[in-house]
Amino acid sequence: METRLLKGKPVRDAVLAHLATRLKDAPRAPGLAVVLIGEDPASQVYVRHKEKGCEELGLHHVTHRLPADTTTDQALELVADLNADPAIDGILVQLPLPAGLDEDRILQAVDPRKDVDGFHPDNLGRLVAGAPRFVPCTPKGILRLLRHYEISTRGVRAAVVGRSVIVGRPLSLLLNLKGEGGDATVTMCHSRTPDLAEALRGCGLVIAAMGVPRALGPDMIPAGAVVVDVGINRIEDASRKSGTRLVGDVDAEALMGHAAALTPVPGGVGPMTIAMLLENTCEAMARHEGWHGLA
Repeated sequence: METRLLKGKPVRDAVLAHLATRLKDAPRAPGLAVVLIGEDPASQVYVRHKEKGCEELGLHHVTHRLPADTTTDQALELVADLNADPAIDGILVQLPLPAGLDEDRILQAVDPRKDVDGFHPDNLGRLVAGAPRFVPCTPKGILRLLRHYEISTRGVRAAVVGRSVIVGRPLSLLLNLKGEGGDATVTMCHSRTPDLAEALRGCGLVIAAMGVPRALGPDMIPAGAVVVDVGINRIEDASRKSGTRLVGDVDAEALMGHAAALTPVPGGVGPMTIAMLLENTCEAMARHEGWHGLA
């Protein structure tokens, strides 16, 4: 069996090209504000990618870089200012936050109408009700990736391995909704699932999002399944000049010739997350302005 690679960059490029065309007639440039607290290296990289995407599309964007000793009250004050700023349509608080900050209070302080990450309880509740305002970026990107490669979820048995509020839970809900990108029969697996191989048996779609490097291989994943690897893990590799390399949550090398399709790491889901963040920001501007030109 030849394993098809589901690369994210062509899909990302198509999304940005569509947005760029539509934004030519927009009433104004969408605005995105990123709040980055501390010096987490991975967060620094993610934010640079987000800034680059904004510049590609001509979005108004600002990054507030705050020191690691920022207090919860100081972060809340900044969020309140951004909530009140009419030039800002989307607010993203980059995670993880430094120890000592009240993550829940800070995330819940973001105006749900500007919560382009889709993490606010109001937006998660709308998703549960089947009427989402903002869909979290990584789950939204996964469904867009599958649609681009004409992989249907209708009637498919799907397993989501990982139950985070960022990926696993919202993705399970989306796959279960009626309509395109949904209509799947979903099993959510996690660290307490007693027999993971048995839970995955017969699944035609497996999404790995548990943050454990190369945890799933051919002994766990059914032959012929479509595999979406959300994991980004840095492991030691003496053969590399840097001494490390990135791997996903599945054993990609072992799955070649076993899985029907697989997202690579890096270069699979990652580019889609950024693209969906930019799309959500554009959608937020459209709602704020009463503009219907994104369709």
